[in-house]
Amino acid sequence: MTPSRPYFLRAIHEWIVDNKLTPHLMVDALKPGVLVPEQYVKDGKIVLNIAPAAIGNLSMTTDWVTFDARFSGVLHRIRVPVLAINAIYAAENGRGMFFDEDEYDGDETPPEPAEKGAATLRVVK
Repeated sequence: MTPSRPYFLRAIHEWIVDNKLTPHLMVDALKPGVLVPEQYVKDGKIVLNIAPAAIGNLSMTTDWVTFDARFSGVLHRIRVPVLAINAIYAAENGRGMFFDEDEYDGDETPPEPAEKGAATLRVVK
């Protein structure tokens, strides 16, 4: 099954924008693949304004969120793996979705199998 996080990100982003609020991403900047201006990272995290008026060329795929943004007038190409995103929320009221950093998502290693003797399912033809 495909991971659910990218679908939630796209849906919550659309919901926030439709309500004329400002969507922000909270990102774990220490995760592999994150490309953001390092001088704006605090305590390993960065909050990114992804409002349509603030960025350009937004792409939200199953694996990546990418866009162009200006920081102190300098254009940067931002690349964030979906699994590095901890939250998407409206800046005005904090409503949105926060993700558990330890949650299992389809791209990560699945949890350990159940103990021996536990109930299991199998297809019978």
